Amino acid sequence: MGNDARTQDAAASADFEEVQATQQFQDLRKRHRSFVFPMAIAFLLWYFAYVILAAYAVDFMSTKVWGNINVGIIMGLLQFVTTFAITGWYVSYSNRRLDPIAADIRHGIEGHEYDKSGSSASGNSVSGGAK
Repeated sequence: MGNDARTQDAAASADFEEVQATQQFQDLRKRHRSFVFPMAIAFLLWYFAYVILAAYAVDFMSTKVWGNINVGIIMGLLQFVTTFAITGWYVSYSNRRLDPIAADIRHGIEGHEYDKSGSSASGNSVSGGAK
């Protein structure tokens, strides 16, 4: 039924270990990790500080700020605010610093074969992507 005439998927023929060995991929991974790991640690510290304060500093967390609104409610709502802020910050960072490199790598996988130096087999270098 026409299944014999399938075109070969470019990504299926790519040697991903060679792509991962390129300097361009290493740069992408370094940039990603340099944002994600510090941000995850900072958020977890903020989250655990909130939980520990809620458990052990009840008097502080129940301090009235305005009407029935206390420090605990404000800090709890700030957990949501910081989650959305970090998400927005990551999207912006990714659009500027990660996506151009990832698109360049994807183009190289789909349209060319890589050698170990990050150059395509046709001789056009794709390792000089956006920085």
